[in-house]
Amino acid sequence: MSFFTRSTAVVIFCLLIANALYSQRAQREQYIQQFSGIAVRQMSLYKIPASIILAQACLESGDGTSRLAKEANNHFGIKCHDWKGASILHDDDAKNECFRKYDNPEESFKDHSLFLRDRQRYSQLFSLDPKDYRGWAHGLKQAGYATNPNYAALLIKIIEDYELYRYDNINPDTIGKDSNLSTEESKVSDPLISGYNFTLGRANSTINGVSFIIATSQDTYESLALEYGLFTKELLRFNDLEAEVAISDGTIVYLSKKRREGERSLTVHSVKPGETMYEISQIYGIRLKNLLKINSKNRDYIPVTGELIKLRR
Repeated sequence: MSFFTRSTAVVIFCLLIANALYSQRAQREQYIQQFSGIAVRQMSLYKIPASIILAQACLESGDGTSRLAKEANNHFGIKCHDWKGASILHDDDAKNECFRKYDNPEESFKDHSLFLRDRQRYSQLFSLDPKDYRGWAHGLKQAGYATNPNYAALLIKIIEDYELYRYDNINPDTIGKDSNLSTEESKVSDPLISGYNFTLGRANSTINGVSFIIATSQDTYESLALEYGLFTKELLRFNDLEAEVAISDGTIVYLSKKRREGERSLTVHSVKPGETMYEISQIYGIRLKNLLKINSKNRDYIPVTGELIKLRR
C-alpha cells in the first residue's frame, strides 16, 4: 500500500509539473501570435529579424507578464538613457533604475527597432542577413544588450523551440490575413488528458554545431548525465570542468565535445565586465584550451573589459 501511495504521489506530481509546462507554453504561443504581426512589419522596415524581435520580447517581458510590460508597456526592458518621454522606476542591475514607459505595446516594439538602429554599438548587426537570427543573437550579446552570459543561447532556444524563424520569411502585406501562423494546437496535447503518455524532457539546441541544453538550479551534472545517457565525467569534460560545480538557472550545458574554434560568421568577442575566458568559451561552443591557444593566453588569464578575444585562428 505504501508503495502504491508513493507511486501515485509521484505520478500526480509529474502531471502537475507537466500541466504547468503546458500552460507556460500555451501562454507563450498566445503572446507570440498576438505580436507576430508587428514583429514582421518591423523587420520589413528596419531589417531586424522578426524572430529576434519576438524572442527578445518573450524573454524580456516574461511573455507579457513582467511588471514593466504590464505597468509601462515596456516589452524589451529598455532603460531611459536619453529618453524624454514618460518613465517608470524599477529594480534591475541596481535599485530604482529608470525605464521607458509607453502608451501601448506597439510603441514599445517600434522604439525597440529605433533603439537598435540608432546606436553605434549595434550598427554591425545591420550588415548581417536579416534572416540570420543566430548571428543577431550573438551580436546582441556581444554589443551588451543584456548582462546574462547565456543571453544569445536563450534567444536561440526560444526561436528554435517555437519555430520563430518562420516569421522571417513572411510577407508583411499578408500578416494579419493568415491567423494560422502560430504552432497548430493539434501539435500540443494536454498531459492531463493524455494520461501517462507525456515527457518532461527538454528541447536541445545547438551553438557552433554543438548540442546543448539550458539547465536550471535544480539540475546537477550527475543528474543531467543520467538523463542523457552519458557518464558524469564525460559531461564534465564536454563543459571543460574537472569536478561538479553548482548549476544556476540559464546555464549552458553541452552534450557533446565543443569545437576548436568559433563559427565562421563570428570572429571576435568584446569582453563584458566580469567575463572570464571560460564563460566566453561556453557562449560560443569553443573548447577552453583552444580558445586560450588562439589568443596565446594561459588558463589563469583574466580578460579586460572591452578586450577583443579572437574566436577563430
